[in-house]
Amino acid sequence: RALAVCIGTLALAGASQAAGDKGAYESAKASAKSTYEAAKTKCDALKDNAKDICVAEAKAARTRTEEQAEVAYKDTPKAREHAINEIAEADYKVARERCDDKTGNDKDVCVKVAKAAMTKAKANAKATRVSTDAKMDASKDKREADYKVAAEKCNAMTGDAKSACVKDAKAKYGM
Repeated sequence: RALAVCIGTLALAGASQAAGDKGAYESAKASAKSTYEAAKTKCDALKDNAKDICVAEAKAARTRTEEQAEVAYKDTPKAREHAINEIAEADYKVARERCDDKTGNDKDVCVKVAKAAMTKAKANAKATRVSTDAKMDASKDKREADYKVAAEKCNAMTGDAKSACVKDAKAKYGM
């Protein structure tokens, strides 16, 4: 569930912010920092593990906001994978803090569940990036192959017709 929320949020972050907009990126990071500071201040009123959980949640929220801003700024499969990994680790730290309220086998199970969720999120992020990279490579290979076919067809022509044909093929296939 956390992974689905994370991926959905990253997709929305990419849509809400223009890729490469450094101003929006810097603004989001500054906003994340100030929100974190405010949340951390609220945690000071708490004690013991409740305070630890509160601080971990504040850090996780900051990480989530910063990583989403970075994904929107960079807009690459690698940036998305990195963001999911960072968010998964932050969520894991929150879950670990929550596990500290438990004892014995309940605590051990809680920690294993938290670790498994992080491992699944990271594995899915890697699979998604690898799949996306493979699709991009395949698309490029197909485009190059189609261009070669079109260029070969142009070889049957001469003069201006051949030049126009090659020019059209380059434009069509992005060469």
